Amino acid sequence: MKQFDLREQHLSQPGRRQMLNGALGGVVGGALSGSVPALLRAGAAGAALTGASAVLASTAAGASSADAAPSLDAAIRAFTGGAPVRAGKVRVQIAPLVDNGNTVPLSVTVDHPMRPDDHVAAIAVFSERNPQHEVASFGLSPRNPAARVSTRIRLATSQKLVGIARLSDGSHWSGEVEVIVTLAACIED
Repeated sequence: MKQFDLREQHLSQPGRRQMLNGALGGVVGGALSGSVPALLRAGAAGAALTGASAVLASTAAGASSADAAPSLDAAIRAFTGGAPVRAGKVRVQIAPLVDNGNTVPLSVTVDHPMRPDDHVAAIAVFSERNPQHEVASFGLSPRNPAARVSTRIRLATSQKLVGIARLSDGSHWSGEVEVIVTLAACIED
């Protein structure tokens, strides 16, 4: 999942690749030894299992990746904290037909003012059929001129994308779009 914090001018967290390399360093070392117990010991010794290494360890232990990934509804509930989500205000913009799912331009716009007392606090994008349902998450503040974000994502196959906006008053709004992908990406064996 991509996670961005647009409240500051720079990203204070290390890049995803650096984070995964550091967190999975011990796990990969265990995987090279060829045994599942060694893989699990290496993951536990590598500064406690992170979400990514836990998925890797459970897959190596014989669990399917579908068991490790929560459902789309569960991912949305985790973002909203179980609060109700109303349809409207959020517009997810993506090409309706995508030739290659490896890099797909996506924009999310929320029709809401960005005032100090009433603004969009966060925007998240969820995919119905990707291995990880939360694709991207953005933090915003009233200093952003508009509630609009853009990125590129990977899509496993044709599916529904859902954009959720959290407002400063705690309410959540959503918008969704269907997209057809001809060449799939991020497929797990």
